[in-house]
Amino acid sequence: MKLLIKKILNRIHFIILCLSLICFSACVSCSSGSGEVEKPPEENPVDNPVDNTTFRNPILDSGPDPWVFKNGEEYFVTFTTGYNITLRRTSKMSDLKNGAQKVIWTPPASGFNSKEIWAPELHKIDGKWYVYYAASDGNNDNHKMWVLENTSNDPFQGTWEDKGELLLPDNKWAIDGSPFELNGEYYFIWSGWEGNTNVQQNVYIAKMQDPLTVVGERVCLIKPTDSWETNNVFPTVTEGPQFLKKDDKLFIFYSAGGCWTDGYSIGLIWTDEHSDLLNPDLWERANNNPLFVSNTLGNAFGPGHNSFFKSLDGTEDWILYHANPLANQGCGNSRTVRMQKMTWENNGFPVLGIPESLNKDLLKPSGE
Repeated sequence: MKLLIKKILNRIHFIILCLSLICFSACVSCSSGSGEVEKPPEENPVDNPVDNTTFRNPILDSGPDPWVFKNGEEYFVTFTTGYNITLRRTSKMSDLKNGAQKVIWTPPASGFNSKEIWAPELHKIDGKWYVYYAASDGNNDNHKMWVLENTSNDPFQGTWEDKGELLLPDNKWAIDGSPFELNGEYYFIWSGWEGNTNVQQNVYIAKMQDPLTVVGERVCLIKPTDSWETNNVFPTVTEGPQFLKKDDKLFIFYSAGGCWTDGYSIGLIWTDEHSDLLNPDLWERANNNPLFVSNTLGNAFGPGHNSFFKSLDGTEDWILYHANPLANQGCGNSRTVRMQKMTWENNGFPVLGIPESLNKDLLKPSGE
């Protein structure tokens, strides 16, 4: 009996051994010839395509009161530094940050145009370059308009000559001057005081005899009277006037509400191309003022002091403006330079929309 049990146990051990060998062989057959388990082949890395059709605001991290001039296939941009006049040049406005930069004029150490250099504008008139800017001796009460001239074909070259103060009618406080041409006649618009004290800033217009001479009387076109213009601030302000023509309509855009508030916004007045521009009764406020206001969810506070430009191929209109990225940042250098496309209603009036959110992908100007 014991012998029978022993034979049965030996047979069971033999069966278990055979089963173990079979399992081992199966595992080996699943392995590679080297005895290691094969790894899945690695996928070749794929580079994500670069989107060259869009850009993001801001196009410049600091640049209050931005002004742009399109000259052929390139753009020149200037803005308030407070202590000199700096130009940037670029062939693509969406790439302004990488454009060449040059200080074209440094003010004298003292004098009535030595301090508080504000809102310069570059213009080309009769083949010469001019920069119109506001300056003082360090006392804001003494702000006036001043002019530089350069006869070079390239504003980055040649010599910028200080042509002195641009004498304006009544010789009052003045900033934010801008010349424009209509039907062969030149006009000058600016923001100024009615009297000799800082109570309110109005927008004035007068005719120009030549780039260095303003003639005749000044005419007040805008006073801060609407609620968005007065904005519960003192002094009340309308400033930064900018001229724009579209078909048979003439527009003057302006900023109001006090740049030290988030209520700073853009509005406009308009008239007919054939109107007497020096007759204030023929200018009308837009029914939907203000046209351009803070977008608090998009980090655009106090948008204003704008200018305009055409896309490279001339098919689109764009607005260039400044705004603060955070609330209550006031009138300092935190104001960034931004741009966005504007459109037109069927009746010929502009549509600015709302300031686009920071870091939103926007289509580049046509032709870039």
